[in-house]
Amino acid sequence: MSEIGTVGIVGTGTMGTGIATNVAGHGIAVRLYDARPEAARGAIDQAKAFWAKSVERGRMTPAQAEAAAGRLAAVDGLGGLADCDLVIEAIFEEFSLKAKLFEELSGLLPERTLVATNTSCLRVSELARHMRKPDRFLGLHYFSPAQINPIVEVVRGEASAAATVEAGLAFCRATGKKPITCKDAYGFAINRFFCPYTNEACRLLDEGLATPAEVDAVAEEAVGAAAGPFRVQNLIKPRINLHAIQNLAPLGPFYAPAKSLIEVGEADRMWEIGQLGEIPPERRALIRDRIRLGVFLAVLQELDEEVATPADIDTGAREALRFAKPPCALMDELGRAEVERIVAPALARYGLKRPAALDRVGRLLAG
Repeated sequence: MSEIGTVGIVGTGTMGTGIATNVAGHGIAVRLYDARPEAARGAIDQAKAFWAKSVERGRMTPAQAEAAAGRLAAVDGLGGLADCDLVIEAIFEEFSLKAKLFEELSGLLPERTLVATNTSCLRVSELARHMRKPDRFLGLHYFSPAQINPIVEVVRGEASAAATVEAGLAFCRATGKKPITCKDAYGFAINRFFCPYTNEACRLLDEGLATPAEVDAVAEEAVGAAAGPFRVQNLIKPRINLHAIQNLAPLGPFYAPAKSLIEVGEADRMWEIGQLGEIPPERRALIRDRIRLGVFLAVLQELDEEVATPADIDTGAREALRFAKPPCALMDELGRAEVERIVAPALARYGLKRPAALDRVGRLLAG
């Protein structure tokens, strides 16, 4: 498969702009299309501003910034992407909109072109059914901010050819990313446990067991989070987090969104975190267990489903989410008995079978 020399990006919102900035900054020409021409032009301005700051901080030379800017160009229609080697879709997370786009692209792009979706929660295999060449289709899920976050989930759909996945991995490495290969499963490798982690935080609030400030403080200890789940939700917006969790509904009631998250998300509000007071030891221990439960149970289930390897899951947790205590390493450290104690209440509450991966705890990262 030939090297990727030109990339087309459809959709120039936050993610599309970030992807374009990353790709152009690594020597690859980028063509931007947005249904709103002013948005594509604005994306170029944002990329230039990002590189200007990089120059100020000594991370780029003025010549490098100018060269990167010269690799960005807006096009007036999807036809302007016809000679791209790879086209990445980064439009709104609505299945029907994406499906329609891929049907249009199928009629415009040559069969050699790779097409990728940046979806964070839709099934890649289902989207691929709207492509003329589903074997040339895959998921490239970037994490925000895509300009600097090193992780990209490379998602192999049911029809994705091995060469397509290998090309996606090579492209990510060529643009300075750390790719994680994962199966096409709800939530992929990282959101599969990040969503329950934030959701369990909201359930603690619903049950009157903790305040947002207490949960955020304990999360820093429980998983080594750089920022607690409520603060992170305010950064990504509770509305967006709710949408991601709702897309995990087929996985069962453990993944059903908490009442407070539905209320805050649907109202498009932010969480009021408040001030932190003294946390009694018993409450701290309870919060710690519940935070770890949200992460551990989801990771054990995805290990059973072979969504991703323990090493890749931990890489994503460290690099994309900034968990200083990534889940598989933490479970190995705590041991099987302690991890089983933590997840057992949820297994009983939601009528779930015991994950087989529990028997590997203590040696998850050993292979």
